[in-house]
Amino acid sequence: MRFFSAFFSSAKYPEIKTLMGPDPHLKWIVSGMVFMQFLACYLVKDLSWKWIFFWAYGFGGCINHSLTLAIHDISHNVAFGNKQAKWNRWFAVFANLPIGIPYSASFKKYHIDHHRYLGGDSLDVDIPTDFEGWFFCTPLRKLLWLFLQPLFYSLRPLYVNPKAITRMEIFNALVQFSIDLIIYYLWGLKPIIYLIAGTILCMGVHPISGHFIAEHYMFLKGYETYSYYGPLNWLTFNVGYHMEHHDFPSIPGCRLPMVKKIAAEYYDNLPHHQSWIRVLWDFVFDDAIGPYSRVKRLCKLAKES
Repeated sequence: MRFFSAFFSSAKYPEIKTLMGPDPHLKWIVSGMVFMQFLACYLVKDLSWKWIFFWAYGFGGCINHSLTLAIHDISHNVAFGNKQAKWNRWFAVFANLPIGIPYSASFKKYHIDHHRYLGGDSLDVDIPTDFEGWFFCTPLRKLLWLFLQPLFYSLRPLYVNPKAITRMEIFNALVQFSIDLIIYYLWGLKPIIYLIAGTILCMGVHPISGHFIAEHYMFLKGYETYSYYGPLNWLTFNVGYHMEHHDFPSIPGCRLPMVKKIAAEYYDNLPHHQSWIRVLWDFVFDDAIGPYSRVKRLCKLAKES
């Protein structure tokens, strides 16, 4: 059993249930971020290439990575609530626009399995493949793996657990590429490179990307999920509160700190990370940690309703 706190804390602290439901501010925050990136596209159109990549890594990529985590929140229907599931799906497509590559619909499809079958062999596509664990085992190779993480993150599902393409994925792709073409027509190639390069660079070796490793890599034996309570949560919709999120996935990120505060006796004594940068450092240079440092289990496939 991966968590004990969800059952006991919800029974002992029924007020936690009042935290469930949509975040009324999420749609406005995300919309502001999307339009900020469109403004940035206009501002970078005449910059030299070195400055394109500088701002992509230092600014635009941070926003895009934050938007991928907004999409994570939206995948749990916290933008408009469970009764407006389609609105959440469409809004996720909108949040996807600055990322430059269609992402939101496929993420939703696989993220359900991540929660339902955490660590499930051939079901949870967050688990690195045997090849990744075998080959990326030295500091230099693990550093390379971090650089290539966006590639593995996007292609691994097609190998580990391929699924049929959905209509929403087609819609996501059509909308995304249409906006890309409009941006290219208006301002040229540089804004497109700014958006996509920012997405790729900040999902690789970047402080924010430390959350990929911090969440479920087993730094301590017997603990497969960890939270992080540092300042980068302000940029990432509190994705660092990851134990709390897996206990209560229907609670939006903005309210997860309240879960920890209400049920402090269940969370305060659990191992957690102090720094995502330190997580990346330890991942690369600690011989005991690598792509193999994940709990893998056999799961029975649940029947789809």
